[in-house]
Amino acid sequence: MSLGSYTARHTQAFLGALGRLARTPLASFLTVLVVALALALPMGLKVLVSNARVATGDFKDAVDISVYLKTNVALTKARQLAASARERPDVANVTLIPADEALEEFRTYSGFGAALEVLRENPLPHVLHVHPTPGASSAAAVESLRRYFAAWPEVDLVQIDSEWVMRFNAILDVLRKVLLLAAALLGLGVLAVVGNTIRLEILNRRAEIEVTKLVGGSNGFVRRPFLYTGLLYGLAGAVLAWGIITATVLVLAGPVSTLAQLYGSQYTLAGLDARDSGILLGSGAVLGWLGAWISASRHLREIEPRA
Repeated sequence: MSLGSYTARHTQAFLGALGRLARTPLASFLTVLVVALALALPMGLKVLVSNARVATGDFKDAVDISVYLKTNVALTKARQLAASARERPDVANVTLIPADEALEEFRTYSGFGAALEVLRENPLPHVLHVHPTPGASSAAAVESLRRYFAAWPEVDLVQIDSEWVMRFNAILDVLRKVLLLAAALLGLGVLAVVGNTIRLEILNRRAEIEVTKLVGGSNGFVRRPFLYTGLLYGLAGAVLAWGIITATVLVLAGPVSTLAQLYGSQYTLAGLDARDSGILLGSGAVLGWLGAWISASRHLREIEPRA
């Protein structure tokens, strides 16, 4: 078969599938709408998780570890411990707050300056404020650092500041796993919807298929228009899903921007980027084609011309 003949047959099958969809606009739109909703839900969740990660991207700098030394630890020893902590590759910075400076700051800002004058000894310990590196700001990495400092004999207490940030990031990790499960389940839903639609179309065109096989048409030849039909369903559903997500982002962009300004942030809601758009369109086309192929391959074998 020449390249021109091969191209002509595929073009004919594509245009035929497109024409059949156009002749039943309402039924075609309902199928495309179901496919679009199935594709929009996991991709919309991905956009939500991505925006949440971007919005809290600077929060990793708020994760600190406060290491409270025992009150009998000398300042020179505290400086040695701070220097030792700085040598760790997962530690970005260590700030030593001597007990005298902490007491003076407390006396200045607490309003209990006169009451503190009666104290004979400073009750506050030296404190190390440890700031992890960005790569060590996860919950597991920070917990590892906490155990490391807690094992020092000079340490009385180790407190992780901004634990809510790590909890929030843990929630986002859970949402990302939910996203994968939802994408898989809804992808199966797209296969089922397209496959069932193709099955009904095969049954409606059974007589035509029997005649085509009777004059020598192969299963591959008969299957080709149905594959293009499934491809069009999936691709049209992906385009509609892209429109739904984009419209949702545009509707929410204003309120989200206003809310961010109230918290002193210039954050703006982001929609689908080029990579996500490509994944969405590609997934729709592949799922539509695959659903049509599975359904057509199964049901066309059951149709044979009657003598």
